[in-house]
Amino acid sequence: MHMLMVIAGGTVLLGVFLLFGYLWGGSPASLTTAAKLFVPVWLAISVTNLWIGVSRAGYTLAEEIPILLGIFAVPVVLAALAVWQYARS
Repeated sequence: MHMLMVIAGGTVLLGVFLLFGYLWGGSPASLTTAAKLFVPVWLAISVTNLWIGVSRAGYTLAEEIPILLGIFAVPVVLAALAVWQYARS
């Protein structure tokens, strides 16, 4: 359940980045830049989630790596789809 909530949070954060990209420029280039800027921010948040899972929740690194990959991949794939869609515009 926690994993789904974090993925949903990442999707909402991507939406916020795209909203700010739209408000600041409105062009496909600014939306593409916003989606690209989302990726390193989401990586930092995902790694922080991994660190908390290992240091505080008591999971091993081997248990947390697949969770990190899932948490990171879903919103990044959505960001890649957004970049691809806006690049076509």
